[in-house]
Amino acid sequence: MSAESTPENPGIPGTGTSGPNRRGKGRRRKPRTRRKGVVVAAWTAAGIVVLGGTGIGYVYFKLNGNLHSVDINQALGTDRPEKVDNGSQNILVLGSDSNKTLGGGTDDGSARSDTAMIVHIYQGHKKASVVSIPRDTLIDRPACTDTQGTTHRAARKVMFNSAYSTGGAACAVKTVETLTGIRMDHYLEVDFAGFQKLIDRLGGVSVTTTKDIDDPDSHLKLKAGTHRLNGEQALGLVRTRHGVGDGSDLGRIQLQQAFLKALVDQVGQIGLFTNPKKLYDLADTATKAVTTDSDLGSVNSLMSWAAGLKGIGASDMHMVTMPVQYDPADPNRVIVSPAKAQQVWTALKNDRPIPAAATQGTATGEAKDVVNGP
Repeated sequence: MSAESTPENPGIPGTGTSGPNRRGKGRRRKPRTRRKGVVVAAWTAAGIVVLGGTGIGYVYFKLNGNLHSVDINQALGTDRPEKVDNGSQNILVLGSDSNKTLGGGTDDGSARSDTAMIVHIYQGHKKASVVSIPRDTLIDRPACTDTQGTTHRAARKVMFNSAYSTGGAACAVKTVETLTGIRMDHYLEVDFAGFQKLIDRLGGVSVTTTKDIDDPDSHLKLKAGTHRLNGEQALGLVRTRHGVGDGSDLGRIQLQQAFLKALVDQVGQIGLFTNPKKLYDLADTATKAVTTDSDLGSVNSLMSWAAGLKGIGASDMHMVTMPVQYDPADPNRVIVSPAKAQQVWTALKNDRPIPAAATQGTATGEAKDVVNGP
């Protein structure tokens, strides 16, 4: 489904740890975050993984060769929302499961996206809003052309995640742009198998659960308390829906958002830049796990893009779920709350914070505060 591309002349980033490459004005407290770097933002089934990697010679080209990209712009053409040029960015992030049963998925021969987030980076790149889109939302899917040139007809009242399973990344982007009226500047897709390996490479992620979680479907069983989750457990957590809360996709989103914040908090504390072997292994795993739009389809491009995001921590991220209500005709599905959702999209279009009123009185999954940082 993804079209792989490897740039012919990507260029080699600088590797100096002192001198002109440090650009140290006003940054003396954090010299290491400017060193050798690829920083890759991979937002998983629930959220973000920010990674570092070396960037010289063989290592650089090896990492560059790992990347897969899709040409969203060519597939969608010009019939898209207008691109806003005010310094803000909108990124569609998907967590995908391609023919795997990891974390409770179903191996039915299809590719699916169980997690979708719109990440809005505000002008100045100091804060972000993250809007999760429930996979069970009933929407009108627009006609779209995938990256192989195949056109798929529009469909009414289908689940949101059918866009990806029908036409891949391009159709998912087209559906989100039609739903929101907002142009997606970039696309990031994280494979769940790669996510599991990334968490293991990181050495796990610590979380505290306030309730027991027991979900045979996602193979996750945790007693209330603090846990250091390995990759399999982390994937189970971000995919579980029956072990906590009301068993809905909305509850799963709440768990995903909490895990994301815990992950972002801890990534900066693991001392990657003092361990070159771990740094390389992590970067190698990360670049194999992500698929990007063609504009980010090289390590050099990812490095340049992600360098502008690394100042955004968990406390700088405002996370919400797209305003929805349970479908009166089917309690296992949700429908968009049009007026409240429009408040969200209007705020993002104008690079403003999402108003609290936009999410008040909407459906929730009853799993808030079940998972917290350590």
